[in-house]
Amino acid sequence: MRPVATVHGVALVGLEARPVRVEAVCTAGLPTTRLIGLPDTAVREAADRVRTGAIRSGATWPGDKLVVNLAPADLPKVGTGFDLPIAIAVLAASGQVPVEALAEVYAVGEVGLDGSVRAVPGVLPAAAGARHHGARTLFVPEAAGAEAALVEGLRVVPVADLAELTAVLREEAPARRCLPTPAVEEASGDDLRDVRGQAVARRAIELAAAGGHHVLLSGPPGCGKTMLARRLHGLLPKLDVDEALEVAAVRSLAGERRPDEPLSLTPPLREPHHTVSGAGLIGGGTGIPRPGELALAHRGLLLLDELLETPRWVLDALRQPLERGEVIITRSRATVRYPASVVLVAATNPCPCGHLGSPTRPCTCRPDRVERYRSRLSGPLLDRLDVQVELRPVDRDRLVGPADGEDTATVAARVAAARAVAADRWGPGVLVRDAGPEQVRATVRPAALRALATAIDQLGLSVRGFDRCLRVARTSADLAGVDAVDVEHVEEAVAYRLPEPVAVA
Repeated sequence: MRPVATVHGVALVGLEARPVRVEAVCTAGLPTTRLIGLPDTAVREAADRVRTGAIRSGATWPGDKLVVNLAPADLPKVGTGFDLPIAIAVLAASGQVPVEALAEVYAVGEVGLDGSVRAVPGVLPAAAGARHHGARTLFVPEAAGAEAALVEGLRVVPVADLAELTAVLREEAPARRCLPTPAVEEASGDDLRDVRGQAVARRAIELAAAGGHHVLLSGPPGCGKTMLARRLHGLLPKLDVDEALEVAAVRSLAGERRPDEPLSLTPPLREPHHTVSGAGLIGGGTGIPRPGELALAHRGLLLLDELLETPRWVLDALRQPLERGEVIITRSRATVRYPASVVLVAATNPCPCGHLGSPTRPCTCRPDRVERYRSRLSGPLLDRLDVQVELRPVDRDRLVGPADGEDTATVAARVAAARAVAADRWGPGVLVRDAGPEQVRATVRPAALRALATAIDQLGLSVRGFDRCLRVARTSADLAGVDAVDVEHVEEAVAYRLPEPVAVA
Protein backbone atom coordinates (compact mmCIF):
# COMPACT_ATOMS: atom_id res chain seq x y z
CA MET A 1 0.00 0.00 0.00
CA ARG A 2 1.39 3.37 -0.98
CA PRO A 3 2.08 5.83 1.84
CA VAL A 4 0.08 8.98 2.54
CA ALA A 5 2.39 11.98 2.24
CA THR A 6 1.61 14.82 4.62
CA VAL A 7 2.89 18.39 4.67
CA HIS A 8 1.37 21.45 6.29
CA GLY A 9 0.00 24.66 4.85
CA VAL A 10 -1.55 27.65 6.58
CA ALA A 11 -5.09 29.02 6.29
CA LEU A 12 -5.42 32.64 7.41
CA VAL A 13 -8.70 33.60 9.08
CA GLY A 14 -8.00 37.26 9.58
CA LEU A 15 -4.60 37.34 11.28
CA GLU A 16 -5.23 33.98 12.92
CA ALA A 17 -3.17 31.28 11.23
CA ARG A 18 -4.69 27.80 11.31
CA PRO A 19 -2.61 24.76 10.28
CA VAL A 20 -3.88 22.73 7.34
CA ARG A 21 -2.74 19.15 6.77
CA VAL A 22 -2.18 18.63 3.06
CA GLU A 23 -2.42 14.87 2.49
CA ALA A 24 -1.75 13.18 -0.86
CA VAL A 25 -1.99 9.54 -1.85
CA CYS A 26 -1.80 7.64 -5.14
CA THR A 27 -4.37 4.83 -5.49
CA ALA A 28 -5.39 2.43 -8.22
CA GLY A 29 -7.75 3.93 -10.75
CA LEU A 30 -7.97 6.20 -13.73
CA PRO A 31 -5.27 8.91 -13.90
CA THR A 32 -7.24 11.74 -12.33
CA THR A 33 -6.51 14.33 -9.67
CA ARG A 34 -9.13 15.03 -7.03
CA LEU A 35 -8.79 17.89 -4.56
CA ILE A 36 -11.07 17.79 -1.51
CA GLY A 37 -11.38 19.70 1.78
CA LEU A 38 -13.58 22.76 1.07
CA PRO A 39 -11.29 24.52 -1.43
CA ASP A 40 -12.30 27.75 -3.13
CA THR A 41 -11.90 28.30 -6.88
CA ALA A 42 -8.24 29.38 -6.62
CA VAL A 43 -7.37 26.26 -4.59
CA ARG A 44 -9.28 23.92 -6.96
CA GLU A 45 -7.30 25.36 -9.87
CA ALA A 46 -4.06 24.47 -8.04
CA ALA A 47 -4.18 20.97 -9.51
CA ASP A 48 -3.66 22.27 -13.04
CA ARG A 49 -1.02 24.81 -12.01
CA VAL A 50 0.97 22.30 -9.94
CA ARG A 51 0.77 19.51 -12.53
CA THR A 52 1.96 21.74 -15.37
CA GLY A 53 4.65 23.38 -13.22
CA ALA A 54 5.94 20.02 -11.95
CA ILE A 55 6.22 18.56 -15.46
CA ARG A 56 7.98 21.70 -16.74
CA SER A 57 10.42 21.35 -13.83
CA GLY A 58 11.40 17.81 -14.78
CA ALA A 59 9.22 15.95 -12.29
CA THR A 60 6.86 13.09 -13.16
CA TRP A 61 3.16 13.47 -12.50
CA PRO A 62 1.53 10.32 -11.07
CA GLY A 63 -0.20 8.14 -13.64
CA ASP A 64 -2.64 6.72 -11.07
CA LYS A 65 -5.60 8.24 -9.31
CA LEU A 66 -4.33 11.05 -7.09
CA VAL A 67 -6.34 12.29 -4.09
CA VAL A 68 -5.27 15.44 -2.21
CA ASN A 69 -7.07 16.20 1.03
CA LEU A 70 -6.92 19.53 2.88
CA ALA A 71 -7.77 18.94 6.53
CA PRO A 72 -9.67 19.99 8.55
CA ALA A 73 -12.33 19.62 5.88
CA ASP A 74 -14.75 22.13 7.45
CA LEU A 75 -12.27 25.03 7.27
CA PRO A 76 -12.53 27.09 4.06
CA LYS A 77 -9.28 27.08 2.06
CA VAL A 78 -8.75 30.34 0.18
CA GLY A 79 -6.04 31.59 -2.17
CA THR A 80 -3.07 30.28 -4.13
CA GLY A 81 -0.79 29.87 -1.12
CA PHE A 82 -1.69 26.16 -0.96
CA ASP A 83 0.00 25.45 -4.32
CA LEU A 84 3.41 24.80 -2.78
CA PRO A 85 2.34 22.39 -0.01
CA ILE A 86 0.17 20.52 -2.56
CA ALA A 87 3.20 20.19 -4.86
CA ILE A 88 5.38 18.88 -2.01
CA ALA A 89 2.73 16.36 -0.93
CA VAL A 90 2.26 15.07 -4.49
CA LEU A 91 6.01 14.70 -5.08
CA ALA A 92 6.31 12.73 -1.82
CA ALA A 93 3.25 10.57 -2.52
CA SER A 94 4.68 9.60 -5.92
CA GLY A 95 8.07 8.72 -4.40
CA GLN A 96 10.03 11.57 -5.96
CA VAL A 97 11.01 13.04 -2.56
CA PRO A 98 11.32 11.11 0.71
CA VAL A 99 8.26 11.20 2.94
CA GLU A 100 10.56 11.33 5.99
CA ALA A 101 11.82 14.75 4.90
CA LEU A 102 8.38 16.30 5.51
CA ALA A 103 8.35 16.04 9.31
CA GLU A 104 7.36 19.40 10.83
CA VAL A 105 7.55 21.04 7.39
CA TYR A 106 5.23 23.88 6.41
CA ALA A 107 5.02 25.61 3.03
CA VAL A 108 3.28 28.59 1.48
CA GLY A 109 3.49 29.91 -2.07
CA GLU A 110 1.97 29.91 -5.55
CA VAL A 111 3.28 27.70 -8.35
CA GLY A 112 3.50 29.08 -11.87
CA LEU A 113 3.02 27.08 -15.07
CA ASP A 114 6.79 27.22 -15.62
CA GLY A 115 7.45 25.69 -12.21
CA SER A 116 8.46 28.94 -10.55
CA VAL A 117 7.34 29.64 -6.99
CA ARG A 118 5.71 33.04 -6.51
CA ALA A 119 4.93 35.19 -3.49
CA VAL A 120 1.40 35.47 -2.09
CA PRO A 121 -0.19 37.93 0.37
CA GLY A 122 0.04 37.07 4.05
CA VAL A 123 3.44 35.34 4.16
CA LEU A 124 4.41 37.13 7.39
CA PRO A 125 1.33 36.11 9.45
CA ALA A 126 1.54 32.64 7.90
CA ALA A 127 5.16 32.30 9.04
CA ALA A 128 4.27 33.49 12.55
CA GLY A 129 1.40 31.00 12.68
CA ALA A 130 3.59 28.16 11.44
CA ARG A 131 6.12 28.82 14.20
CA HIS A 132 3.32 28.97 16.76
CA HIS A 133 2.02 25.56 15.67
CA GLY A 134 5.39 23.85 15.91
CA ALA A 135 6.86 24.15 12.43
CA ARG A 136 10.57 23.41 12.17
CA THR A 137 11.01 24.36 8.50
CA LEU A 138 9.01 26.71 6.27
CA PHE A 139 9.41 26.67 2.49
CA VAL A 140 8.54 30.02 0.93
CA PRO A 141 8.98 31.71 -2.45
CA GLU A 142 12.39 33.28 -2.95
CA ALA A 143 10.86 36.74 -3.18
CA ALA A 144 9.19 36.36 0.24
CA GLY A 145 12.19 34.91 2.08
CA ALA A 146 13.26 38.12 3.79
CA GLU A 147 9.70 38.77 4.96
CA ALA A 148 9.26 35.31 6.44
CA ALA A 149 12.70 35.56 8.08
CA LEU A 150 11.39 38.38 10.27
CA VAL A 151 9.82 35.62 12.40
CA GLU A 152 12.43 34.33 14.83
CA GLY A 153 12.80 30.67 15.81
CA LEU A 154 11.86 29.30 12.39
CA ARG A 155 14.06 27.82 9.65
CA VAL A 156 12.97 29.62 6.51
CA VAL A 157 14.01 28.02 3.21
CA PRO A 158 13.46 30.16 0.10
CA VAL A 159 13.04 28.35 -3.22
CA ALA A 160 12.90 29.82 -6.71
CA ASP A 161 11.14 26.89 -8.40
CA LEU A 162 10.00 23.30 -7.95
CA ALA A 163 13.31 21.96 -9.28
CA GLU A 164 15.20 23.62 -6.43
CA LEU A 165 12.55 22.49 -3.95
CA THR A 166 12.96 18.85 -5.06
CA ALA A 167 16.74 19.05 -4.85
CA VAL A 168 16.62 20.45 -1.30
CA LEU A 169 14.19 17.79 -0.09
CA ARG A 170 16.36 15.05 -1.63
CA GLU A 171 19.40 16.66 0.00
CA GLU A 172 21.00 16.98 -3.43
CA ALA A 173 21.43 20.73 -2.93
CA PRO A 174 21.95 22.82 0.20
CA ALA A 175 19.02 24.77 1.55
CA ARG A 176 19.56 28.48 1.15
CA ARG A 177 19.27 30.80 4.12
CA CYS A 178 17.74 34.23 4.10
CA LEU A 179 18.25 37.11 6.50
CA PRO A 180 15.57 39.61 7.50
CA THR A 181 15.96 43.13 6.24
CA PRO A 182 16.99 45.52 9.03
CA ALA A 183 14.31 47.63 10.69
CA VAL A 184 14.22 51.28 9.65
CA GLU A 185 12.57 54.45 10.90
CA GLU A 186 11.25 56.66 8.14
CA ALA A 187 11.86 60.38 8.52
CA SER A 188 8.94 62.76 7.97
CA GLY A 189 9.33 66.07 6.21
CA ASP A 190 6.36 67.61 8.04
CA ASP A 191 7.20 69.79 11.03
CA LEU A 192 4.82 71.22 13.60
CA ARG A 193 6.68 74.51 13.38
CA ASP A 194 5.17 74.98 9.91
CA VAL A 195 1.78 75.64 11.56
CA ARG A 196 1.20 79.36 12.14
CA GLY A 197 -0.99 80.31 15.07
CA GLN A 198 -3.64 77.78 16.20
CA ALA A 199 -2.08 77.42 19.66
CA VAL A 200 -5.20 75.70 21.04
CA ALA A 201 -5.27 73.13 18.24
CA ARG A 202 -1.53 72.51 18.59
CA ARG A 203 -2.05 71.72 22.25
CA ALA A 204 -4.98 69.47 21.31
CA ILE A 205 -2.91 67.24 19.03
CA GLU A 206 -0.19 67.08 21.67
CA LEU A 207 -2.75 65.75 24.14
CA ALA A 208 -4.01 63.29 21.53
CA ALA A 209 -0.54 61.94 20.82
CA ALA A 210 0.35 61.61 24.51
CA GLY A 211 -2.83 59.84 25.62
CA GLY A 212 -4.02 58.18 22.40
CA HIS A 213 -7.16 60.34 22.36
CA HIS A 214 -9.38 60.79 19.31
CA VAL A 215 -9.63 64.32 17.91
CA LEU A 216 -12.20 66.34 15.97
CA LEU A 217 -10.98 69.47 14.20
CA SER A 218 -13.71 71.74 12.85
CA GLY A 219 -13.21 74.97 10.96
CA PRO A 220 -13.46 76.80 7.63
CA PRO A 221 -11.41 75.72 4.60
CA GLY A 222 -7.73 76.61 4.71
CA CYS A 223 -7.43 77.19 8.46
CA GLY A 224 -4.94 74.34 8.93
CA LYS A 225 -7.05 71.31 9.92
CA THR A 226 -5.39 68.82 7.58
CA MET A 227 -1.93 70.26 8.21
CA LEU A 228 -2.35 69.84 11.96
CA ALA A 229 -3.71 66.32 11.58
CA ARG A 230 -0.71 65.21 9.54
CA ARG A 231 1.72 66.80 11.99
CA LEU A 232 0.16 64.69 14.72
CA HIS A 233 1.63 61.66 12.99
CA GLY A 234 5.14 62.98 13.62
CA LEU A 235 4.42 63.21 17.36
CA LEU A 236 3.70 59.49 17.76
CA PRO A 237 6.63 57.51 19.24
CA LYS A 238 8.30 54.92 17.04
CA LEU A 239 7.17 51.31 17.32
CA ASP A 240 9.15 48.57 18.97
CA VAL A 241 9.97 45.46 16.94
CA ASP A 242 6.98 43.41 18.16
CA GLU A 243 4.57 46.26 17.40
CA ALA A 244 6.16 46.78 13.98
CA LEU A 245 5.76 43.09 13.18
CA GLU A 246 2.08 43.28 14.10
CA VAL A 247 1.58 46.25 11.79
CA ALA A 248 3.56 44.55 9.01
CA ALA A 249 1.45 41.39 9.35
CA VAL A 250 -1.76 43.33 8.66
CA ARG A 251 -0.19 45.00 5.61
CA SER A 252 1.13 41.66 4.37
CA LEU A 253 -2.33 40.10 4.66
CA ALA A 254 -3.84 43.01 2.73
CA GLY A 255 -1.24 42.60 -0.01
CA GLU A 256 0.16 46.09 0.56
CA ARG A 257 3.63 45.06 1.73
CA ARG A 258 6.45 44.30 -0.69
CA PRO A 259 8.26 41.08 0.25
CA ASP A 260 11.65 42.85 0.25
CA GLU A 261 10.38 45.86 2.18
CA PRO A 262 12.30 46.59 5.41
CA LEU A 263 10.48 46.43 8.72
CA SER A 264 9.28 49.96 9.46
CA LEU A 265 9.32 51.31 13.02
CA THR A 266 7.27 54.34 11.98
CA PRO A 267 3.59 54.22 13.01
CA PRO A 268 1.28 53.91 10.00
CA LEU A 269 -0.67 56.86 8.61
CA ARG A 270 -3.84 56.10 6.66
CA GLU A 271 -5.86 58.79 4.86
CA PRO A 272 -8.88 57.16 3.17
CA HIS A 273 -10.90 59.34 0.83
CA HIS A 274 -14.28 60.46 2.12
CA THR A 275 -15.98 58.26 -0.52
CA VAL A 276 -14.59 55.13 1.18
CA SER A 277 -17.11 52.30 1.58
CA GLY A 278 -17.94 50.58 4.83
CA ALA A 279 -15.97 47.50 3.77
CA GLY A 280 -13.04 49.69 2.75
CA LEU A 281 -12.98 51.47 6.11
CA ILE A 282 -13.85 48.66 8.53
CA GLY A 283 -12.98 45.60 6.44
CA GLY A 284 -14.99 43.01 4.55
CA GLY A 285 -15.36 41.57 1.09
CA THR A 286 -16.40 38.18 -0.26
CA GLY A 287 -15.25 35.00 1.44
CA ILE A 288 -13.06 35.64 4.47
CA PRO A 289 -13.22 39.41 5.24
CA ARG A 290 -10.07 41.39 4.50
CA PRO A 291 -8.67 44.20 6.67
CA GLY A 292 -9.86 47.75 5.99
CA GLU A 293 -8.27 51.14 6.55
CA LEU A 294 -8.99 50.98 10.28
CA ALA A 295 -6.94 47.81 10.77
CA LEU A 296 -4.21 49.07 8.44
CA ALA A 297 -3.87 52.12 10.72
CA HIS A 298 -3.32 49.90 13.78
CA ARG A 299 -0.83 51.50 16.22
CA GLY A 300 -0.83 54.61 14.09
CA LEU A 301 -2.99 57.44 12.86
CA LEU A 302 -6.28 57.26 10.95
CA LEU A 303 -7.02 60.62 9.32
CA LEU A 304 -10.58 61.15 8.11
CA ASP A 305 -10.55 64.42 6.21
CA GLU A 306 -13.83 65.98 5.09
CA LEU A 307 -15.54 63.87 7.75
CA LEU A 308 -19.10 65.03 7.12
CA GLU A 309 -18.85 64.21 3.42
CA THR A 310 -18.72 60.53 4.46
CA PRO A 311 -22.09 58.71 4.69
CA ARG A 312 -23.43 58.48 8.23
CA TRP A 313 -23.73 54.67 8.26
CA VAL A 314 -20.06 54.36 7.33
CA LEU A 315 -19.04 56.67 10.17
CA ASP A 316 -21.26 54.89 12.68
CA ALA A 317 -19.46 51.64 11.91
CA LEU A 318 -16.49 53.16 13.78
CA ARG A 319 -18.28 53.22 17.13
CA GLN A 320 -17.50 49.74 18.44
CA PRO A 321 -13.96 49.45 16.99
CA LEU A 322 -12.92 52.75 18.57
CA GLU A 323 -14.25 51.55 21.93
CA ARG A 324 -12.74 48.04 21.78
CA GLY A 325 -9.53 48.69 19.88
CA GLU A 326 -10.30 45.85 17.44
CA VAL A 327 -12.55 45.10 14.49
CA ILE A 328 -14.81 42.03 14.64
CA ILE A 329 -16.38 41.07 11.31
CA THR A 330 -18.86 38.21 11.22
CA ARG A 331 -19.83 36.56 7.97
CA SER A 332 -21.49 33.24 7.15
CA ARG A 333 -18.14 31.56 6.46
CA ALA A 334 -16.00 33.04 9.23
CA THR A 335 -15.67 35.53 12.07
CA VAL A 336 -12.42 37.44 11.96
CA ARG A 337 -10.74 39.88 14.33
CA TYR A 338 -8.33 42.58 13.30
CA PRO A 339 -6.42 44.84 15.71
CA ALA A 340 -7.50 48.47 15.45
CA SER A 341 -5.82 50.47 18.20
CA VAL A 342 -5.64 53.82 16.42
CA VAL A 343 -5.58 57.52 17.07
CA LEU A 344 -8.47 58.92 15.02
CA VAL A 345 -8.19 62.48 13.75
CA ALA A 346 -11.29 63.78 12.02
CA ALA A 347 -11.39 67.10 10.17
CA THR A 348 -14.54 68.75 8.90
CA ASN A 349 -16.01 72.01 7.71
CA PRO A 350 -18.83 73.45 9.87
CA CYS A 351 -21.28 73.50 6.94
CA PRO A 352 -21.41 72.48 3.25
CA CYS A 353 -19.94 75.79 2.03
CA GLY A 354 -17.47 75.78 4.91
CA HIS A 355 -17.89 79.37 6.05
CA LEU A 356 -20.40 79.12 8.88
CA GLY A 357 -19.13 81.40 11.65
CA SER A 358 -16.32 82.78 9.50
CA PRO A 359 -15.52 86.45 10.29
CA THR A 360 -14.49 87.16 6.69
CA ARG A 361 -16.95 85.31 4.42
CA PRO A 362 -20.70 84.82 4.95
CA CYS A 363 -22.26 81.36 4.94
CA THR A 364 -24.54 80.68 1.96
CA CYS A 365 -26.13 77.48 3.28
CA ARG A 366 -29.80 77.17 4.21
CA PRO A 367 -30.42 76.14 7.86
CA ASP A 368 -32.03 72.84 6.87
CA ARG A 369 -29.04 71.98 4.68
CA VAL A 370 -26.65 72.74 7.53
CA GLU A 371 -28.71 70.52 9.83
CA ARG A 372 -28.64 67.60 7.37
CA TYR A 373 -24.91 68.05 6.89
CA ARG A 374 -24.16 68.02 10.61
CA SER A 375 -26.45 65.09 11.31
CA ARG A 376 -24.02 62.78 9.48
CA LEU A 377 -21.95 62.73 12.67
CA SER A 378 -24.12 61.02 15.26
CA GLY A 379 -24.11 61.91 18.92
CA PRO A 380 -22.69 58.53 20.05
CA LEU A 381 -19.73 58.84 17.68
CA LEU A 382 -19.14 62.47 18.67
CA ASP A 383 -19.12 61.35 22.29
CA ARG A 384 -16.15 59.09 21.51
CA LEU A 385 -14.04 61.97 20.20
CA ASP A 386 -12.21 63.05 23.34
CA VAL A 387 -10.74 66.33 22.07
CA GLN A 388 -12.92 68.66 19.99
CA VAL A 389 -11.58 71.93 18.66
CA GLU A 390 -13.03 74.77 16.59
CA LEU A 391 -10.36 76.43 14.47
CA ARG A 392 -10.53 79.99 13.21
CA PRO A 393 -8.71 81.53 10.23
CA VAL A 394 -5.17 82.63 11.03
CA ASP A 395 -4.77 86.41 11.13
CA ARG A 396 -2.51 88.21 8.67
CA ASP A 397 0.21 89.17 11.14
CA ARG A 398 0.86 85.55 12.11
CA LEU A 399 1.02 84.50 8.47
CA VAL A 400 3.72 87.00 7.51
CA GLY A 401 5.58 87.00 10.84
CA PRO A 402 8.20 84.52 12.07
CA ALA A 403 7.24 81.01 13.19
CA ASP A 404 6.12 81.18 16.80
CA GLY A 405 5.58 77.56 17.83
CA GLU A 406 7.66 74.60 18.95
CA ASP A 407 9.01 72.14 16.42
CA THR A 408 7.98 68.50 16.16
CA ALA A 409 11.07 67.14 17.92
CA THR A 410 10.45 69.24 21.05
CA VAL A 411 6.80 68.29 21.36
CA ALA A 412 7.48 64.64 20.47
CA ALA A 413 9.97 64.41 23.35
CA ARG A 414 7.29 65.66 25.73
CA VAL A 415 4.80 63.15 24.32
CA ALA A 416 7.27 60.27 24.74
CA ALA A 417 7.93 61.29 28.35
CA ALA A 418 4.18 61.39 29.12
CA ARG A 419 3.67 57.95 27.56
CA ALA A 420 6.56 56.59 29.61
CA VAL A 421 4.92 57.89 32.79
CA ALA A 422 1.65 56.16 31.86
CA ALA A 423 3.50 52.92 31.09
CA ASP A 424 5.26 53.02 34.47
CA ARG A 425 1.93 53.58 36.19
CA TRP A 426 -0.24 51.00 34.38
CA GLY A 427 2.08 48.69 32.50
CA PRO A 428 4.05 48.58 29.21
CA GLY A 429 2.14 49.87 26.21
CA VAL A 430 -0.92 51.04 28.19
CA LEU A 431 -2.08 54.51 27.17
CA VAL A 432 -4.29 56.77 29.24
CA ARG A 433 -7.05 56.02 26.73
CA ASP A 434 -6.83 52.30 27.53
CA ALA A 435 -6.45 52.36 31.32
CA GLY A 436 -9.31 51.15 33.52
CA PRO A 437 -11.81 53.79 34.72
CA GLU A 438 -11.07 53.19 38.38
CA GLN A 439 -7.35 53.29 37.72
CA VAL A 440 -7.70 56.75 36.22
CA ARG A 441 -10.10 57.97 38.92
CA ALA A 442 -7.66 56.89 41.65
CA THR A 443 -5.17 59.51 40.41
CA VAL A 444 -7.66 62.43 40.53
CA ARG A 445 -7.96 64.82 43.48
CA PRO A 446 -11.47 65.10 45.02
CA ALA A 447 -11.65 68.81 44.16
CA ALA A 448 -10.96 68.02 40.51
CA LEU A 449 -13.72 65.39 40.47
CA ARG A 450 -16.20 67.87 41.91
CA ALA A 451 -15.18 70.50 39.36
CA LEU A 452 -15.64 68.01 36.52
CA ALA A 453 -19.06 66.94 37.82
CA THR A 454 -20.18 70.58 37.87
CA ALA A 455 -18.91 71.15 34.33
CA ILE A 456 -20.62 68.01 33.06
CA ASP A 457 -23.95 69.21 34.46
CA GLN A 458 -23.54 72.52 32.65
CA LEU A 459 -22.52 70.94 29.33
CA GLY A 460 -25.04 68.09 29.50
CA LEU A 461 -22.46 65.44 28.66
CA SER A 462 -22.99 61.71 29.08
CA VAL A 463 -21.29 59.35 31.52
CA ARG A 464 -18.93 58.44 28.69
CA GLY A 465 -18.21 62.15 28.25
CA PHE A 466 -17.35 62.37 31.95
CA ASP A 467 -14.92 59.47 31.63
CA ARG A 468 -13.34 60.88 28.46
CA CYS A 469 -12.81 64.30 30.06
CA LEU A 470 -11.21 62.60 33.05
CA ARG A 471 -8.78 60.77 30.78
CA VAL A 472 -7.83 63.93 28.89
CA ALA A 473 -7.22 65.62 32.24
CA ARG A 474 -4.98 62.70 33.23
CA THR A 475 -2.98 63.17 30.03
CA SER A 476 -2.70 66.90 30.70
CA ALA A 477 -1.25 66.15 34.14
CA ASP A 478 1.22 63.65 32.65
CA LEU A 479 2.45 66.24 30.15
CA ALA A 480 2.93 68.64 33.06
CA GLY A 481 4.82 66.00 35.04
CA VAL A 482 2.25 65.98 37.86
CA ASP A 483 1.24 62.81 39.72
CA ALA A 484 -2.32 63.84 40.66
CA VAL A 485 -4.97 65.37 38.40
CA ASP A 486 -5.97 68.79 39.69
CA VAL A 487 -8.65 71.34 38.88
CA GLU A 488 -6.62 73.11 36.16
CA HIS A 489 -6.18 69.84 34.26
CA VAL A 490 -9.93 69.19 34.41
CA GLU A 491 -10.64 72.71 33.19
CA GLU A 492 -8.39 72.16 30.18
CA ALA A 493 -10.09 68.85 29.36
CA VAL A 494 -13.56 70.38 29.58
CA ALA A 495 -12.46 73.23 27.32
CA TYR A 496 -11.82 70.72 24.53
CA ARG A 497 -15.51 70.15 23.96
CA LEU A 498 -17.08 72.20 21.19
CA PRO A 499 -19.28 74.95 22.61
CA GLU A 500 -21.72 74.26 19.78
CA PRO A 501 -21.74 70.49 19.02
CA VAL A 502 -21.26 69.50 15.42
CA ALA A 503 -23.89 66.78 15.64
CA VAL A 504 -27.58 67.28 16.25
CA ALA A 505 -28.51 63.59 16.20
